[in-house]
Amino acid sequence: MSSIETELQVLYKIGNATVLEYPYPHIYVPEIFPPEFYAELRRNLPPQSSMKTLGELKRTTGNDYPARGVLPLASELDGLAPGQRTFWEGVRQWMLGRGFADIIIGKFAPYLAQRFGDLRNVRFSHEALIVRDTTSYHLGPHTDSPSKVLSFLFYLPADASRPHLGTSLYLPRDPAFVCPGGPHYKFENFRLLRTLPYVPNALFGFMKTPNSFHGVEPIDEPDIRRDLLLYDIRGEAPQQKTNFTF
Repeated sequence: MSSIETELQVLYKIGNATVLEYPYPHIYVPEIFPPEFYAELRRNLPPQSSMKTLGELKRTTGNDYPARGVLPLASELDGLAPGQRTFWEGVRQWMLGRGFADIIIGKFAPYLAQRFGDLRNVRFSHEALIVRDTTSYHLGPHTDSPSKVLSFLFYLPADASRPHLGTSLYLPRDPAFVCPGGPHYKFENFRLLRTLPYVPNALFGFMKTPNSFHGVEPIDEPDIRRDLLLYDIRGEAPQQKTNFTF
């Protein structure tokens, strides 16, 4: 299947997905990629030696998150084997193309307008990362950095045997509690609302809001490997609201 056909199917699925508004706008889409493309993607997942920690990439301060390996599609493909590099260069070409971002921004435009007002005043940017989490990885409830606008997690497991490894939605025990972004909080201060199942070829996408609390429950099983393709959109604007919720 060509890159254009793959991109069109992904955009078709996203464009027609139902946006769930509680507790904040999000979508969950099964079978997001064509089956043959997903199989090829799985075959081309990079080796662990090609992954770097967030600290090594200077993408975080403080916690290095050693159980999370990352490979940015925009800058870190040269170390891959030639066939793998060719595959991911093809993914990069359409996923980081302007048309892909425009469709996704348009899908969430009514919600984004509550944050930014006129979207023509927003300067959007985007990135894509291959992510691999291992056994000791977890993320306390958080809302993402203030610059984040939309985050899409393409789940890439080999099978559906560990759905509990999906990203979870949380509600603060204090109903008035919100966060503009940054800190990760203790699990005991939140109620687990739902875990979006970590199953092959599924997509979980959501809008960053002051109440977009999400995270990953602690993993206590041996030999866990949680592969993802992460696509993020960030935005800068002269003015935006910081206290809206859904």
